[in-house]
Amino acid sequence: MSFTIDSARSIFPGTQVADAVPEIVQSFNQLNAEDQLALLWFAYTEMGMTITPAAMQVANMVFAEATLTQIKQMSALEQTQVMCDLVNHTDTPICQTYSSFGTNVKLGFWYQLSEWMQQKIVAPIPKGYQLSKEATDLLKAIRQLEGGQQLTVFQDIVVNMGYAPTGGTPTVKKPVVPPKEAAPRTKVSIKGINNATVLGYMDNMNAFDFHAAVALFAPEGALKPPFQEPISGQENILAYMRDECYGLKLLPEQGVSEPAKAGFTQIKVTGKVQTPWFGDKVGINLAWRFLLNPEGQIFFIGIDVLASPQELVDLGLVR
Repeated sequence: MSFTIDSARSIFPGTQVADAVPEIVQSFNQLNAEDQLALLWFAYTEMGMTITPAAMQVANMVFAEATLTQIKQMSALEQTQVMCDLVNHTDTPICQTYSSFGTNVKLGFWYQLSEWMQQKIVAPIPKGYQLSKEATDLLKAIRQLEGGQQLTVFQDIVVNMGYAPTGGTPTVKKPVVPPKEAAPRTKVSIKGINNATVLGYMDNMNAFDFHAAVALFAPEGALKPPFQEPISGQENILAYMRDECYGLKLLPEQGVSEPAKAGFTQIKVTGKVQTPWFGDKVGINLAWRFLLNPEGQIFFIGIDVLASPQELVDLGLVR
């Protein structure tokens, strides 16, 4: 009996996933709109994470310029209402437009609003605003997370804002970014792994050559991003990569490879990923769980945010 996408999700079951991330995001979404906005504001200003200059270029904010300009020209009361609408998933033109943005644009959108709030261009959180007990406890929980997990929480929060009608909102189509020339590409080295497919996947992702990365998948293959359902089919995986992965730097460190049933091979790699938002200041500890079919194609990749950096050291013990 061969693998299905569902059964492939269970490979390397001992992987210690950062379950606190989805729990915190769920708790955040249960707060009222005012607390959500205030907590987001406090987190931006207190966490000490400095946005890198390259981040806004990667975000390609041209897609959000018209909406941001519209908000900038509103009265303070209207600005506050727009932000509450985004949090409350209200059906408005701005909320629908926001839902069409990719992840990097959404992160850039809130970064720009936070900058304007500091400059008093956009209505700030009222001075002396007191978070509710629930929001205060949640902020404490976020402070206790590692920097990479904090970034994952904030990303998941802003991604889910806005309003998407039934059937979803079409994503803004970005210009295709040409892959880097072969010469300046860097090649990764993964302790314990010499599999050409896995190494090629990492190299192509770092070069933003998503066509080449997707070509390594079997036609029925799937990619499971952290805390999401699997994305199946090469066309859908390519769309996801273009929308979510530009600007990421994959830093795999070590791995293990094992034979699996029906001629498949399972490979687990641990390491870090850096985002353009915080450069090399914040690394997200990740595990990539590959399942390769007998032809050496990628049948499944599960990407997990790790609960502890210790697993980066202990991988050799995982079987």
